[in-house]
Amino acid sequence: MNIKNIKSEFPIFKQKINGKPLVYLDSANSSQKPKVVINRMSNFYETEFSNVGRSVHSLAVKATNRFEETRDKVQKYLNAKHREEIIFTKSATESINLIASSFGDKFIKEGDEILTTELEHHSNYIPWHFIRQKKGAKIKFTPVNEKGEVEIDEIKKLINSKTKIIAITHISNVTGAIMPIKKIVDLAKEKNIPVLVDGTQGAPHLKIDIQELGCDFYAISCHKMYGPNGLGILYAKKKWLEELPPYQGGGGMISEVMKDKVSFADSPTKFEAGTMQTAEVVAFSEAISFIEKLGIKNIQNHENEILEYGIEKLKKNNSVNIIGDPKERGSVMSFVIKGIHPHDIATILDEDGVAVRAGHHCCQILHDKIGVPATARASIGVYNSKEDIDILCDAINNCKKVFNI
Repeated sequence: MNIKNIKSEFPIFKQKINGKPLVYLDSANSSQKPKVVINRMSNFYETEFSNVGRSVHSLAVKATNRFEETRDKVQKYLNAKHREEIIFTKSATESINLIASSFGDKFIKEGDEILTTELEHHSNYIPWHFIRQKKGAKIKFTPVNEKGEVEIDEIKKLINSKTKIIAITHISNVTGAIMPIKKIVDLAKEKNIPVLVDGTQGAPHLKIDIQELGCDFYAISCHKMYGPNGLGILYAKKKWLEELPPYQGGGGMISEVMKDKVSFADSPTKFEAGTMQTAEVVAFSEAISFIEKLGIKNIQNHENEILEYGIEKLKKNNSVNIIGDPKERGSVMSFVIKGIHPHDIATILDEDGVAVRAGHHCCQILHDKIGVPATARASIGVYNSKEDIDILCDAINNCKKVFNI
């Protein structure tokens, strides 16, 4: 892959930060946007904009067609069985909240159990916490081992007759551990337990074949896939969408409204209440095309090469402690430097033009488990190179000099 050419497709890299070339190592937080996505969004507003699914004039029909074409494209990209299984939301967070609320209201009762892990982002915990409070359910946490991963045998130990759903991340946004989703789904199927996968970190970096994975629900954050902010995707098996009640009420999601009764539209419309983020959906089609043009396997191989190079270099720095050592790892390197707070690390790295994230990365339970309040995190995207890693390591050494380490 010609990274120089790929990087040139992202306008943001034309600028400098504090007089230095931008080294963006925060893609796990949000990826940068290629010009094709930016242009498509702008062009839609300039030439095609209208609300979707409402009016019959030319602009409305055209906008609706573009909107639904993206749904078809997402279905094909994920290899979902039916286009109706693709729901547009405002974020992966909303996608998970939708399932927690709708599934929880209908299928979870007092004493039932929700099985998750200590790896989870708050977005795959807090929605279930609300159901715990509302229904008197329990949340069971599969423990993380010393390598920063969750073992399937530990999941198996916690499954019982009270387990109503398994909610699990595809890739940890702290340790980078890649979960064996298909094995977990196969295990759950033996007990007829549905599985929700938080694919926020999985979808940008792995080939996702929904039918092969077999999960019931899969949540995606489009802004981490080189797409626009404010857009998420929920994949849900058709059988669940037919059974689950709507998450929100309003325009567009109804079939008929009378004073004494209301009936709802079929999926996916039933779960897309109100005015949809049309421009974002249309532009996301270009993000998928961008990924398909490069090839997700090529992207994965490139990112793995940069990740391995980065881990090898960071390990050579005696002051740096990398968090986790999973057998299979996504493009995330979280680390600490003894004697320097992660926020100070991130601030000083920024002076050298290096963008990383610092904090608990919305994974406070995991940070409590590993015994640190926060970490610095360098995460890799398709535009990163070994040179970026070299600059990161030089910036870390500069940081150590500031603190006389």
